[in-house]
Amino acid sequence: MTVTDRATPLLVDASPRPAKRPVLWAALWTTVILAGTVVFGLWALTLGDYPISMLDAARAVVGDGHRADLLVIQQWRLPRVLAAVLAGAAFAASGALLQALLRNPLASPDVIGVNMGATAVAVAAIIIGVPGVLVPGGALLGAVAAAALLVGLAWRNGIGADRLVLVGIGLHTALYAVKTFLVLRFPDDLVQSAVLWTVGTLYNRTWTEVAVAAVAVAVLTPTALVLLRLLAVLDLGDDLAAGLGLRVRLVRLGIIATAVAFAAVGVGLGGPLPFIALAVPFLARLIAGPLSPRTFVLALVLGAAVLLGADVTAQHALPTALPAGVVTASVGAPLFFWLLWRHHRGKART
Repeated sequence: MTVTDRATPLLVDASPRPAKRPVLWAALWTTVILAGTVVFGLWALTLGDYPISMLDAARAVVGDGHRADLLVIQQWRLPRVLAAVLAGAAFAASGALLQALLRNPLASPDVIGVNMGATAVAVAAIIIGVPGVLVPGGALLGAVAAAALLVGLAWRNGIGADRLVLVGIGLHTALYAVKTFLVLRFPDDLVQSAVLWTVGTLYNRTWTEVAVAAVAVAVLTPTALVLLRLLAVLDLGDDLAAGLGLRVRLVRLGIIATAVAFAAVGVGLGGPLPFIALAVPFLARLIAGPLSPRTFVLALVLGAAVLLGADVTAQHALPTALPAGVVTASVGAPLFFWLLWRHHRGKART
């Protein structure tokens, strides 16, 4: 598997390329955003019909406090907050890996059909009554199948970045039609939960789902960091990288597989939450420069913060509580068109 025009990545990627940042710059931003996310998440635990102070919420998190506080925090609110953090990090990681591999800021799992493949299979699993804990597994199968179909359709003596994005948009549309057919074909009592899930929501997350996602993210993150270092060797060109002993196709396959697995984790937790995977890696590069392991970690933390903020906004800042996907789509759609404009403007200059 080869990506064409690998020797000229800057001509393809229209994302911001600031001057080289000090290592401490990314570390500082990561620390600040992480600390802010912890404080914001703790504050989110206090919101709702049952009032609770931040101090009592913090005590309930560690298993101390009144019985009612423990019930509300540990059984209802804390799993949702952790699900938002994990899903946001997973989506950001998936988008960062795909954009780094293809050198295209428009390459993200929600644009090229990977998320919709996961969604279609997960919806089918929900409709036929598969236990909730197995839905993420169905999402993974759907994401893998969509990725394999995408590579097969886009292959032409290698994978051109622009061709893959265009084919992916078409695949996304086709899979969206499949998902819509499933929703409309079956009775309302079977598809009601599936319809809510397809909008992108973190409602009613369980500790089992959170635990599975946490383990997956913990395993995939160091794998991604290793692959990103190998990807830096690929930037030298396929021939030189192979001459240095790097198994080029295996590395690319590993990056795609890891990105797909991250996307499946996000979809399994929150449904096809749009534009997190597209926007967050862009913002991370804007802050810390071209993608590297430290920028990747920043993207993870930033993705967690963005999705947690979107979910709190959807629940508590609007006249009516809405799924988090409504907020991410409302903010992400204009950003997508801006990225598209920057991308084509950058290519026109070349």
